[in-house]
Amino acid sequence: MIEIIPAIDIIEGKCVRLEKGDYSKKKVYSADPVEIACMFESWGIRRLHLVDLDGAKASHIVNFEVLNKITSATSLIVDFGGGIKSEEDLNIAFDNGAAMITCGSIAVKDQEKVIKWLINYGPDKIILGTDHRKGKIAITGWLEGSDIDLFTFIEGYFSRGIKKIICTDIEKDGMLTGPSFHVYQEILTKFKGLYVIASGGISNIKDVEKLNRERIPAVIIGKAIYEGKINEYDIKQYL
Repeated sequence: MIEIIPAIDIIEGKCVRLEKGDYSKKKVYSADPVEIACMFESWGIRRLHLVDLDGAKASHIVNFEVLNKITSATSLIVDFGGGIKSEEDLNIAFDNGAAMITCGSIAVKDQEKVIKWLINYGPDKIILGTDHRKGKIAITGWLEGSDIDLFTFIEGYFSRGIKKIICTDIEKDGMLTGPSFHVYQEILTKFKGLYVIASGGISNIKDVEKLNRERIPAVIIGKAIYEGKINEYDIKQYL
């Protein structure tokens, strides 16, 4: 059964969603992310994907207090990403209750540092963020592109022991147009045993059903929940 992971993206302490990672296309859904997290927990959800968009832009953790409030108020297992660039950032995330951290930009800019974290903390604590636009990795809150091929990037870490990735198609993120099924299938084919978390484009529960049929291990859902396209009843079928 596919694992359902709701997303909470944070800007200035508020729960927001962007379109294709565009900070100018921001919609605020709640001024209280803790309330949203508690709602998810009341549905029976156990996992949460929390993204510090201010931190991603600033290249250091900003919204750690939101992380602390959520992990103090709920028993949700939280993976935290956005702005993690140093050992200090890593410790801030773990000290404030993160069960896992997602490495995105730092995984591109300093592979050896991330490999060191992978060794020291273990593959259950470190998730590789593979955010891509048209098959090329993007960084810094998706504000910067690169020439790095998605599959080459994954291979570099898979060969060094990474077990979990979040794969986000930026062109689909926040657009409610359906996920990149073919990309996830190719990843599963190339990297046997990799725990692939699909992200970007989920529009309704039928998208989740198809991902489940295709044996994608997990999916992050954001805007589809906030816009009422997927509801509590839909999600409970997969809990």
